[in-house]
This record gives sequence, structure tokens and C-alpha cells, in this order.
Amino acid sequence: MSDARIEGYARALFEIARAEGTLDEVEDELFRFARSFESSDALRNALTDETVPADRRQGIVESLLGDRATATTKQLVSMVIGSGRGRDLPEIIDSLVARASRSKDLEVAEVRCAVALSDDQKTRLAAALANATGQQVNLKVVVDPSVIGGVVATVGDTVIDGTVRTRLDQLKSRL
Repeated sequence: MSDARIEGYARALFEIARAEGTLDEVEDELFRFARSFESSDALRNALTDETVPADRRQGIVESLLGDRATATTKQLVSMVIGSGRGRDLPEIIDSLVARASRSKDLEVAEVRCAVALSDDQKTRLAAALANATGQQVNLKVVVDPSVIGGVVATVGDTVIDGTVRTRLDQLKSRL
């Protein structure tokens, strides 16, 4: 899909969530849904298969999100899936997250780690990334077991890789 269409969908989703007064919560839920969508071939195939009727794909979204997401989040994802734009869902959501962050004068910081972080760890990590980049950040944590240990943080074009895997690779190359 063209950038203009992606931005159009992102702007519409942003305005709906903001009008509902649930922008922060919806933004976080959509971000997590997009990462799940990207990492699951079965989910991606089920929601993008044009031979499956739109109402059935929307039903999958409803049952998948259930009580784990706000009604607004479920409706927004269902709208995108129902309109046949499921393949573009991660791009649309990433654009919405960036738009929401800009509206708060924040930079999106996507952090990948092996385990879920506590609220205290998230707060300290956000402060450390803000200190390292000179920008206040909107922290988005993705649990990725392939990281093994440590974190990989992406803030704009800056990547800070503090993973065990990278350190082992560096040690291996030195030996």
C-alpha cells in the first residue's frame, strides 16, 4: 500500500483513539498486536487470506483480543482487517505509534528483551535511553526469547545492542 494510504489509516486510527480518550492504552495494545501479527505466520495468514470472508477474519480478531484489549482497539483492528488491509497492519500501527509519540514530543524507543520487564525496569530503561539519545522516549517493549539476555533498543536510526548474543559474537571474533 502506498505511504499516503498507510498515513491515512494511521491518522484515522489516531483521531478515533484520541477522540475516545484512550490513545495511550490503544496505542500500546495496537503495538503489541502488530508485533504478535508479525511474529506469527498462522495469525498473519488467517487475517490476510482474501478467500476467508471479512466477517470471519474480524471474528478471529474479536476472539483473539477478547478481554485483553479495549473495545476501541478491537474495533480499529477489525476495521483494518475488514477493509482488506491486513497485510499493511504493522506499518499502519507503527505510523500511528509514531504519530502518537510526536503528539507528546516523544521519540519511539522499541526495546527487545528476552523476558518481560517490571515497571521499575521500564522507567529506568526509559531514563537511560533518554540520557543516551538526548530525547525523551515512548518505550515500547517486545519480549523476544531469541535475544537470550540483555536488550536491543532502537530509537529512530540509533540502535543500542546490549545483548548477550552480540557480546558473545564480539568475544568470539577477538579470540
